[in-house]
Amino acid sequence: MAGRLIVVGGGPAGMMAAITAARSGCKVRLLEKNDRVGRKLAITGKGRCNVTNDCTPEEVLRQIPRNAKFLYSAMNAFPPEKTMAFFTEAQCPLKTERGRRVFPESDQAASVVEALKKELRRAGVRVEKAEVTGLLVRDGVCCGVETGGRERKADAVILATGGCSYPRTGSTGDGLRMAEAKGHTVIPPLPSLVPLEEDGNFCAMAQGLSLRNVELRLYGPKKKLVFSEFGELLFTHFGLSGPIVLSASAHMEPDVRYRAVLDLKPALDAQALDARILRDFEKYKNRNYENALCDLFPAKLIPVIIRRSGIDPGQKVHSITRAQRRRLCELMKNFDIAVLGPRPIDEAIVTRGGVSTREIDPATMESKRVPGLFFAGELIDCDAYTGGFNLQIAWATGHAAGLGAAKKIGKDFSK
Repeated sequence: MAGRLIVVGGGPAGMMAAITAARSGCKVRLLEKNDRVGRKLAITGKGRCNVTNDCTPEEVLRQIPRNAKFLYSAMNAFPPEKTMAFFTEAQCPLKTERGRRVFPESDQAASVVEALKKELRRAGVRVEKAEVTGLLVRDGVCCGVETGGRERKADAVILATGGCSYPRTGSTGDGLRMAEAKGHTVIPPLPSLVPLEEDGNFCAMAQGLSLRNVELRLYGPKKKLVFSEFGELLFTHFGLSGPIVLSASAHMEPDVRYRAVLDLKPALDAQALDARILRDFEKYKNRNYENALCDLFPAKLIPVIIRRSGIDPGQKVHSITRAQRRRLCELMKNFDIAVLGPRPIDEAIVTRGGVSTREIDPATMESKRVPGLFFAGELIDCDAYTGGFNLQIAWATGHAAGLGAAKKIGKDFSK
């Protein structure tokens, strides 16, 4: 008789875990509290779904700022190469774009969700709508779940309920509370990969402006550099967003004040930049200062630069002094923005924090405190930068948990 497995949560990690375990011979029941599985997955990557990143396991691990070593075994067992093969075999063709980011050829996250649903059906996984309210533990071993007062028995349980980001999709921290109730240490959930709020209004003045090829440096207390990256960012009505800003947020601690410093011209050192400014000022020497910056900055940024530089917008360019020019150059290389803090966790792409990795077997994802209980996905205290790496963590930990649970309940998982 096939071992009985319950998977709680129909997100990417839960679906991968269920498929893997079912393919290994388990009788799998997937419980999802939403009307459909993959609800959050369907809106990732602005509806396109950055499935993974076409890189090596080692490169994935370098994109994980915390607890990367914990994922070494799972990531090597199911690297991006296997993720891509899985979806290709599931008739979801993929393509690789800038930064080696992998998307479905359809540019529709729905294609990824449909591929997973098809594989769930093919593997014989029974999907049910049910809200799990607790874990059943007898003699220290997990033996099922509770759903609205009803006990559902199983030989093992995989908890894959997600973190606390995008709560409207069902990620409301249920799994974290259930794990904590059974003695697990839960690192308090915080927003990660989230925009930053400015303590001021300079960003609002340039709202909607996207800049590529800029450098962002994030400084903490005592002017300590905590993050630096080149790439793309966006000015918003509340502050900063965009890929490098989201990655910077992964390094922020609660109740700490930070400063973001932008290098608007990272390809030029101070001397080369001064020469560039001189050429433009010579070209527009008879114009007012406010009308001589069009070759240096996008239109939306010019009012901000004028205000920050302290140079009279009506001053003739030919009368601008060396000291004023130096101040402009310094502003371009060190555009300072006071950060009030990250946006709320319900706006975060992923949750930082979760079940402590010290209490999880890294090879099987089984709890070290409660045998028979496995974890997968975002509720584990692991998160990564943007670029498909967080979904790769979901696929890898889901795969590891599925195999681990299959082995636990005595089935052959030689695949």
